[in-house]
Amino acid sequence: MTQAVQTSAAAASPAAPHAPSYIPPFGMRTIVGCLGVLLAVHVVGFNEHITEIGLADLRGEMHMGHDESLWFTSIYEAFNIASMAFTPWFYVTFSLYRFSLFVTALMAMLAIPLPFMHDLTAVYVLRAVQGLSAGCLPPILMTVMLKYLPAPIRVFGVGGYAMSATFGPNLGGPLEALWFEHVGWQWLYWEVLPLAAVALGMIAYGLPRDPMNMARFRNFNWRGFLLGVPSIVCVVTVLYHGDRLDWFRSPLITHLTFWGGALFIGFLVHEWFHHSPFFRIQFWGNRNIAMSMITLVATLMICGLMAEIPSAYLMEIRGYRPVQAAPISLIVALPQLALLPLTAALCNIRRVDCRYILAFGMSCMALAAWLGSWLTPDWVRDNFYIIQILQAIGQPTVVIPVLMLATMALGPADGPLISGMVNMLKGMANAIAAALFAILLRRREQFHSAMLLERHGDNATSLQGFGNPIGGQLAGTSPDSAHVGRNTLEVFHTFLHEQSTVLALADIYVVIMWICIFFVVLTAILPGRVYPPSAPKPLPSAS
Repeated sequence: MTQAVQTSAAAASPAAPHAPSYIPPFGMRTIVGCLGVLLAVHVVGFNEHITEIGLADLRGEMHMGHDESLWFTSIYEAFNIASMAFTPWFYVTFSLYRFSLFVTALMAMLAIPLPFMHDLTAVYVLRAVQGLSAGCLPPILMTVMLKYLPAPIRVFGVGGYAMSATFGPNLGGPLEALWFEHVGWQWLYWEVLPLAAVALGMIAYGLPRDPMNMARFRNFNWRGFLLGVPSIVCVVTVLYHGDRLDWFRSPLITHLTFWGGALFIGFLVHEWFHHSPFFRIQFWGNRNIAMSMITLVATLMICGLMAEIPSAYLMEIRGYRPVQAAPISLIVALPQLALLPLTAALCNIRRVDCRYILAFGMSCMALAAWLGSWLTPDWVRDNFYIIQILQAIGQPTVVIPVLMLATMALGPADGPLISGMVNMLKGMANAIAAALFAILLRRREQFHSAMLLERHGDNATSLQGFGNPIGGQLAGTSPDSAHVGRNTLEVFHTFLHEQSTVLALADIYVVIMWICIFFVVLTAILPGRVYPPSAPKPLPSAS
């Protein structure tokens, strides 16, 4: 009788809604299933970044022009980010087990025909569907780590999720070099197949078979879905193509920005008042969640920019191939296998305040950016090693505390309401980083080019006494003085472009440094302290 009364009281207590719908017994099979989802997310990351980094090689093999290749990337990213936002509703409905198997298998199977497709429209359709399926996996990983792992090791699950933002993206370059240089360009698509097969086996064996809930379709948020998907696709497309099309001088960018922005505002207003939203917008009223969301976007933007600068410099200025630039990425990627568990273990100690670790990580990133601001045309690959080592330390010590601030104050049932929001912002950060890099590089390169030309013109008379070293070296290459003059001018403009590009990349490092300093200050002001979860204490026995 007493037990029945306690059960009834527990069911009526306010804490009951925070319990997840299904908690499986934790054991080795559950660990294998969680690791299977983690592997599937890494496969998605490899597929995304390998095809981005190897875009120049794919362009030549598949006979794509420059503009067509940008649509190849942006279509995948747009549908990838859109699916992240709405995945939680679908995996709750179809069950994590079934939905994980389906989207992993679909993502892998779509890679098989892509190298044989010669019609660009068909390629774009396949990439859109592959992006949809790939974007479903990161939110699943976040929910799996929060739902199935017991409290004492839940922080390590957060560290596992952080690997998708630190380890996977930095391994894309070395893998692209491996597949293209030593196996074949088709494997830039097919590299997902063996790892996806292993992930499917691990998920099928270990992930708990929670029940489906098809009755949820009766209350499906159709209006939010129809407002949200096209708005996100429009916004991401604007970010990837805005600088190429000169922003609002392009009718396409103008229309996508207006209609996409209007739809997105309508989507947010609708989600605020809907009884069963995809996003719980009210979470932004929590200081820790608001701080962590903003910092997560900024951190991933910084990581994307700092990964792009060395690659752009080495390939454009020094003429490196991806296989020659691979050590730069490996210096950041490989230490994550040790640094992520160590950071998670440190954050799992209750006496350690994760805000101090976050400030330390941001300081490392700021120091790395300050060192990068000394970039000159004489740098080679070895000059970036210290910068990359500092970045390898900074990334896990920023991402894990940020995710703790976002998730540790929530109950397991809140996972679907925040995982879509976190992952959509995570994907949006990559698109913002790509747009910001294109804007800063073009604008600063044009500024420095104009300044250098103006300085050369102002000092042309005073420099005459030094002669014309370029013309002197080229004088013996042709008896035609006009031909030598044209070649001299071309070489001069090559040096000018090289110097202005280097100065522009150094300016981007300076921007990153100040962003990091701003978030160090913000960390000291905004968030409150959170503690790692602990095992629940047993209830006292009824007398």
